[in-house]
Amino acid sequence: MNNILIELEARRDAARMGGGQRRIDAQHAKGKLTARERIDLLLDEGSFEEFDMFKAHRCVDFGMADQQYAGDGVVTGWGTINGRMVYVYSQDFTVFGGSLSETHAEKICKIMDMAMQNGAPIIGLNDSGGARIQEGVASLAGYAEVFQRNVMASGVVPQISLIMGPCAGGAVYSPAMTDFIFMVKNSSYMFVTGPDVVKTVTNEIVTAEELGGAATHTKKSSVADGAFENDVEALTEVRRLVDFLPLNNRQKPPVRPFFDDPARGDASLDTLIPANPNQPYDMRELIGKVADEGDFYEIQEEFAKNILIGFVRMEGSTIGVVANQPTVLAGCLDIDSSRKAARFVRFCDAFEIPILTLVDVPGFLPGTGQEYGGVIKHGAKLLFAYGEATVPKVTVITRKAYGGAYDVMSSKHLRGDFNYAWPTAEIAVMGAKGATEIIHRGDLGDSEKIAEHVTDYEERFANPFVAAEKGFIDEVIVPSSTRRRVCRAFASLRGKSLQNPWKKHDNIPL
Repeated sequence: MNNILIELEARRDAARMGGGQRRIDAQHAKGKLTARERIDLLLDEGSFEEFDMFKAHRCVDFGMADQQYAGDGVVTGWGTINGRMVYVYSQDFTVFGGSLSETHAEKICKIMDMAMQNGAPIIGLNDSGGARIQEGVASLAGYAEVFQRNVMASGVVPQISLIMGPCAGGAVYSPAMTDFIFMVKNSSYMFVTGPDVVKTVTNEIVTAEELGGAATHTKKSSVADGAFENDVEALTEVRRLVDFLPLNNRQKPPVRPFFDDPARGDASLDTLIPANPNQPYDMRELIGKVADEGDFYEIQEEFAKNILIGFVRMEGSTIGVVANQPTVLAGCLDIDSSRKAARFVRFCDAFEIPILTLVDVPGFLPGTGQEYGGVIKHGAKLLFAYGEATVPKVTVITRKAYGGAYDVMSSKHLRGDFNYAWPTAEIAVMGAKGATEIIHRGDLGDSEKIAEHVTDYEERFANPFVAAEKGFIDEVIVPSSTRRRVCRAFASLRGKSLQNPWKKHDNIPL
């Protein structure tokens, strides 16, 4: 028996070494951790239970029969993050460059199936050179098996991808279908075709970092939701994100201890809105003063900065926040901000996370670039997302809410549960000056009359009371009481039950 146990431990030691010490050293030299080191940092200490440690590939072509590594380039299993179960796979770049083979894919598929069956998030740590060329179509089939499970798991359990090295070709489509993608600066990249292919086909000369690095995907393409300085920071931030999320679509998000009075007022909010209606202010200030302990986990911070999305806690419960940002493009909605917010709203709705919407929107961004780019359909995505959402929805209009953008931003007409407005709110088809020039176009030559009409329009509509009189605003609230009112609103909605009509699935305007 002792001999068998000694052999078992020797096999385990060999498996833990992956591609060997030389390749581990090379990984460290690039500033990257190994697959197992990443899992150790991600999960609670001692919680990892590994599957398929000894699984090996079956390929015999191109001398592969003589190159066998236990585990076949991916470490899979489950563990806990702050005591809550998650399933994880971590690709091992020291074994065949982390390339995906048929058996590599089988290991990933096994834990994805278990995650769906047992109702726990899936976290993928990607560091791979792509499909294993020696296996040909078998490796491509492996990718497709993973893709199918990404689709089936969508909206069932949260899926999180960390890109911690190369992720190219077909490999990019699995992360693309997950709920959140995070990258590591200067050591990770994603693209469908690499710089060499781009140069051959289009004659463009571009580096891997320019083509698909963290800066590209967080600022330009919006493929990634965030980028971090190194592996350690990325894994720590994912642990923080998981704390906000439910384990699956049948459970509520976790409720954490909190040390912040739900009735806390903040007098500074009474002067947050500048006297000049065209002067910006930072909506993050309001988010911080409403949230428990001022903690805001922002998503896609570097993309479409005219809208803010992310998670806060109120009375210890997770709340999704969507907020216009007046400091960027005056908080206008455009193509990018509509897409960004719509996907976030749909995620929150899929996992029963209530949504707080903070509104200061002068309308949709005008211009040929927006119209040619399809702002109509992209704006409709956000409208559709809010309209189909059945989770508790609380809206606070702080200043401007003009035109169709008022409707889109979780208005009462899209089944908003509580719609509050500050006394500074203006709810109208458009601003006073623009409206006056249309209504009284005959007086355009008379500046005094136009000024009178503008003043008259402002008195009529530059306040929230017309909307309140019609019941479109439930209450005009004192800004300093916003946290108390919003906390009480969400507390009253904890038992909300709302069902959409039966359908196979909707047809969101993609």
